[in-house]
Amino acid sequence: MISRIYDNLENRLKPNRAVMIFGPRRVGKTTLLNKFLSETKLKYKLDNGENLSVQQILSSSDFSQIISYIDPYELYVIDEAHKVPNIGLGLKIIVDQIPKIKVVATGSSSFELLGQTGEPLTGRKISLTLFPVSQMELKEQLSPFELKQKLPEFLVFGGYPEVLTNSHKVEKIEILEELVNSYLLKDILELEQVKGSKILLDLLRLIAFQIGSKVSLSELSRELGIDLKTVARYLDLFEKSFILYNLRGFSRNLRSEIKQQSKYYFYDNGIRNAVISNYNDLGLRDDIGKLWENFLVVERLKKQAYGSIFTNNYFWRTWEGKEVDWVEERGGKLFGYEFKWGNKKTKLSTEWLKTYSNASFETINQENYLSFIV
Repeated sequence: MISRIYDNLENRLKPNRAVMIFGPRRVGKTTLLNKFLSETKLKYKLDNGENLSVQQILSSSDFSQIISYIDPYELYVIDEAHKVPNIGLGLKIIVDQIPKIKVVATGSSSFELLGQTGEPLTGRKISLTLFPVSQMELKEQLSPFELKQKLPEFLVFGGYPEVLTNSHKVEKIEILEELVNSYLLKDILELEQVKGSKILLDLLRLIAFQIGSKVSLSELSRELGIDLKTVARYLDLFEKSFILYNLRGFSRNLRSEIKQQSKYYFYDNGIRNAVISNYNDLGLRDDIGKLWENFLVVERLKKQAYGSIFTNNYFWRTWEGKEVDWVEERGGKLFGYEFKWGNKKTKLSTEWLKTYSNASFETINQENYLSFIV
């Protein structure tokens, strides 16, 4: 079993607070809960948000009904919490009205669960995000040498637990295909009344070929034959459901800096490759640079989330073509990084360093990447 970052979940529980665990489907939230519950000594009640009777009770806003339903327990746990209408109000009643109660709730759909719990649980929740398995987590079981040895596999097949624990290429592909076809868009289709998955998958395919490049919404609109607002809405849904990460341009000084456009990355390389049905080995691919950049971005995001690195992330590019792939703004300083698959030395972005006196610049390649992401 792969060791996960939140395996010590009990240490994060606090009386009259709700621990909210967000993340994509199939990344191990339910497995994490089951492991935690098998070890806890707390008297607990476990529910699933898909249960109609649970939905009825928690969405009732009836204090007496909700309290009597949970009162004997020290810990209340609800999986798939986003399925419950007005779940935020229900959880607020629980944490406010039942002394010393501890609560854990999971949800695969951030746009629904965050929307429902944000205001009602202000000051009453601890939010955690569980991603596909990170290199940080794998380093507990694999040496740096082994991590580097398996790098081609990570670049092609990603980090979903079921994929990582399966050693057969055909079965890895079958798992990824099922994830894309059965789970990836499920929350969007259910909760946002989007009519069909075809246009969504077509949009994802276009994004998949543009990793590391500026994305033009007007171009996407023309390619897909849908209006600009619909493209923007779909991209927003992809962000909120942990499919895509939106990286915006950084600008403070130069008129020539690009700041209105975005670059998009997939939260998992395997999902990206499944969307375009390309599982070829690295030696047979012409998109290694895209795979490498996507891998470094999402692994860095995991390190930031799990390591409490508080930063604003950007890319930097001028209309003349000067660029820095990844910029972190933290502690009053700017940290610029260039991602290179090969080990050739990168010429320092002198324009970047000249423009910002508080900036640094570093190239991330196969030799030094582990220190950047673990």
